[in-house]
Amino acid sequence: MSQPDALDVASHLRITVGTLVRRLRQHRNADDPSVPETAVLARLDRCGPTTSAELARLEQVTPQSMGVTVAALQGRGFLERAADPSDGRRMLLSLTGAGADALTDRRNHRTRAIADAMSETLTDEEIGVVAAALPLLDRLGSAL
Repeated sequence: MSQPDALDVASHLRITVGTLVRRLRQHRNADDPSVPETAVLARLDRCGPTTSAELARLEQVTPQSMGVTVAALQGRGFLERAADPSDGRRMLLSLTGAGADALTDRRNHRTRAIADAMSETLTDEEIGVVAAALPLLDRLGSAL
């Protein structure tokens, strides 16, 4: 049996992962943060307090767009602003307890959706194959 062509596999993987991501985005509760809001919450969770300008740069959106997202999150009590202790002219945004809880709830909801779909459509052996592929996918993601 010949080895699969890397370009063919890459194309299929891109399409499959894209479909999976789009479908996961559809699994939301009505009060869940939006996709851009979730991205900001996750960034603050991973990286800690930062400025709105830095968030815009990291998320590759305009400062105006980030301002709208930040205002919505702040209005829901998910973010708080505080003066930067090293430069009082800058305002740092940080995650509140409610913001961390919303992010955790969102992640748990998506994880449950994946687990339910796996249990309903894959055999135990197939779930094992997916599990075995995860380190390879992690390594691939790190190489991009």
